[in-house]
Amino acid sequence: MNNALIIGDSGGIGGAVAARLRATGVVVTGLSRSHDGLDVTDEVSVRRALGGLSGPFDLILVATGALEIQGAEPEKSLKTLDAKALADQYLLNAIGPVMVLKHAQHLLPRDRPAVFAVLSARVGSITDNRLGGWYSYRAAKAGVNQLIHTAAVELGRTHPQLACVCLHPGTVETEFTAKYAARHPTVTAEHAAERLVAVMSGLLAKDTGKFLDYAGQEIPW
Repeated sequence: MNNALIIGDSGGIGGAVAARLRATGVVVTGLSRSHDGLDVTDEVSVRRALGGLSGPFDLILVATGALEIQGAEPEKSLKTLDAKALADQYLLNAIGPVMVLKHAQHLLPRDRPAVFAVLSARVGSITDNRLGGWYSYRAAKAGVNQLIHTAAVELGRTHPQLACVCLHPGTVETEFTAKYAARHPTVTAEHAAERLVAVMSGLLAKDTGKFLDYAGQEIPW
């Protein structure tokens, strides 16, 4: 891995992954909303930002996302479900990453191994959902899993050495999870980055379309 693009490098996980890669000698290009004005919920913004890059990149990681959007907290019951909150979650956490993939195809090599990865979450697993609640966030993560899996099928024809995957980073100590991590074991962003980089470095074309955790183990859909 020589050249990487991190979408959302100003965030806790994205920034830690970028730092980890740089420490190993990888040339990293970072794009984010706070530093570059990239808004993944706006396709025009995505097209403009990615259209200005030349690549190719051995790794593209989409590390954007949010658990709360405009103050809407994860739902505990159906009666608190709000249509706008649901749509906002899907726009940021599902549509945003696949729009990045749509406009990043020219940045992915066709003649050598490469990785396109999106940070998802275990709560997006339908099979593993035993607690309920968190309707909007769960649905958005399940949605991005399906979108990336579907794209992996198509890109397998044009980019035969590409691994296109969704990754669960674990519960990471960031502003993103601060209000919700009390009952769950957490790791630092630096530790999460170390584990994610290890997984991404070992991905092969046969892994394309998978949903994996930070140890490289498949998560049930």
